[in-house]
Parts: sequence; C-alpha cells; structure tokens
Amino acid sequence: MIRALSLFAVLAMASAGVLLRDRDFYESKFVDYLKEHKIDMTDGHEFLHRLQIFSENLDRIEQHNKGGHSYKMGVNAFTHMTWSEFREHFALGGTRIPNLRMNPHGPTLKSSGVKASSIDWTTKGAVTGVKDQGQCGSCWSFSTTGAIEGAYYLKYGNLESFSEQNLVDCDRIDHGCNGGWMDRAFGYMQRAGGICTEADYPYVSGTTGKAGECDSSCSKVKETAPSGYTDVNPNDVGALETALTQQPVSIAVAVNDAFQLYKSGVFDGTCGEDVNHGVLAVGFGSDGKDFWKVKNSWGTSWGEDGYIRIAKDDSNLCHVLDAPSFPSL
Repeated sequence: MIRALSLFAVLAMASAGVLLRDRDFYESKFVDYLKEHKIDMTDGHEFLHRLQIFSENLDRIEQHNKGGHSYKMGVNAFTHMTWSEFREHFALGGTRIPNLRMNPHGPTLKSSGVKASSIDWTTKGAVTGVKDQGQCGSCWSFSTTGAIEGAYYLKYGNLESFSEQNLVDCDRIDHGCNGGWMDRAFGYMQRAGGICTEADYPYVSGTTGKAGECDSSCSKVKETAPSGYTDVNPNDVGALETALTQQPVSIAVAVNDAFQLYKSGVFDGTCGEDVNHGVLAVGFGSDGKDFWKVKNSWGTSWGEDGYIRIAKDDSNLCHVLDAPSFPSL
C-alpha cells in the first residue's frame, strides 16, 4: 500500500517546497526507514505528511554535513518528526531547572586542581547499556539511576541496572512523566531505603506516556540508598572534571533542534537557552576538540550509539556546568 502512494507523494511534495533530490529518492529512503525502525504507516495522508518531514530532514542532514563542522548529523528513529513533535515526544522541559537548588541539602564540590587528560567510565564497567525513556518526560529518572548504577558499581564491584519506573511511580516530590530533578530523586531514595532493580520493576511508561501506581511489593536494594549527594560547583570546568574522575555524574542540558539529528563527533553547535533535559556525564577527553562524554536516554539509534560528546570549554556549552550532582553510597 505504501508503494502505491508514489504518485500522490510526488504531487504532494512538489507543492510543498524545493528539495535537493528527485522525489523517488526520498520515497525509497523513507520506505526503507519505516521498515528499519518498524514504523507502521498504512494511512495515506500520514504517509505523505511524514514523507515530507523526513525529506526535509534528509536535506538538512546533507547540507550540515557538507559544512565542515566538528559533528555530523544523521538519520535516526526520529527523522520523521518535526522538532516540535520530537520535543513533545520526550516531554523536553521537565527538569524544572528554575527550582533546582533553592533548598540545597548537600556539600558543594569545587575543583581539586588535579588534572586528568581523560576519563571514560563506559570502558571501566561502571555504565549500563543505553536505555530509552520513550514517550515520557522521565529523563530525570534515567539520569538518577545512571548515577546510582555507577556509584554502586564502584563500591560493590557489580554493575546492576536499577529501576526508573520505581522513581516515576513512587517519587511523589518529582512529577513522573512530567519532569523531575535528580537531587530530589537522590533524596527520595535516601528516605525510601533504596531502589528496586530494573528486572524487579521494569520500565513501561515509555509506552503509556504516564506514571503508574507505586508498586511497593518489589524488593529494594538497600545498598542503593544514598548517604547523601554532592552538588558540583556550577560553571566550573575543573569541578566537573574533578567529580568525573571519581564517578559518573548527573547533569542537565539545554537541548534544541540540532540535538534531534545529532549522529557523531564533538557537538559544538548552538544549544537551547533553557535547561530542559537530564542526562549522565560519563567522562571527558579530546578529539580535535575537548569534550564531555554524555549518556542519553533516547535509545541507541540516536547519536553515537546513544551517546553525545559535547564541546568542553569555559563557555558552558549547552549549560552542562549549571547543576551537576552525584550520590554517595
């Protein structure tokens, strides 16, 4: 049925705007894309709409990659979405940055002056596989579990995946699929006596788009209850470097439309002005440019198998330095 739409696709796209290539090229690419990402597209009008968006994004990718930038754009599971749809899909904006440190509860880490050229916790066994938050503004919970997983590995020598759903459903100070904040989630786990494993309390809100009822029957791993957490001195490159030499660190970033199509390299583009997304810093290094290595929660089709490298300098690109924090176990 999709292939039968070819003539209509050509006519629709001819009236929608000038594209860089022949229409058959885009349609062929789009049909392959739908198959690869297992997207069911049997409605004709929706097919035409998505084909146009996909084609415009392909052109944007091609033009960007010809520009000599330090990062590449590429096709991923979200190339058939507009930026506004992508932003809505992940409910970007849910970190609620304006209130993040009105009531600090932990010490502040400053730069120790100890310099390391690089650190990568993914190669040291302290980082679980990339996860996918789906259609739920639960990025804060993935950033939180990532920091806990790293701290737990470093203390106990065992890499365990912990439950975002436990936080989304049960942490009532935060807001489930409508956002939250990592420091508050650390505090919740401290009061609750820890968190359950992913296997014991699996993630489902990515499909439902909402939090569920708190399941108190899962067995919390008591060793995951933080003894406290530390806020990293803001706007301080050395302080975040110091923190990252110790363990993976929860951070928040300002995401904009350039992030949607990021594929590889050191991102040095324009970021948003509003911090709207929680992620996990897992290291830093240099590859022509100095960078922070960051684990995201948008699945492995996005970025460098689910990671992004953000340029590291005193400009605080993407607001990486605004509010890092990490738990102590």
